[in-house]
Amino acid sequence: MAVYVDDAVTLWRGRRWAHLMADTLDELHAFAARLGIPRHAFQNKTSGAHYDVPAELRERALALGAVAISRHRDRERVRAVIARARAQGRGLAS
Repeated sequence: MAVYVDDAVTLWRGRRWAHLMADTLDELHAFAARLGIPRHAFQNKTSGAHYDVPAELRERALALGAVAISRHRDRERVRAVIARARAQGRGLAS
């Protein structure tokens, strides 16, 4: 099982943001807690279960063992991670 963080690709409110996703919701919530991200920041959407993380927190996530994935270089892997996140976001997987 793994926790993933994609490239910091989204610009919002003057900052670059990435998505923190995982193979399971338990892993995702535990890792987010280690990063100091509050549970209310969890996004349980049909677009995928994830937490948004600013670029500087992405670096900390990598230092703590998150797997870096690139939406540009790892397309198949990203699709698989997002598919699991979507299933979890719909409550279809744990």
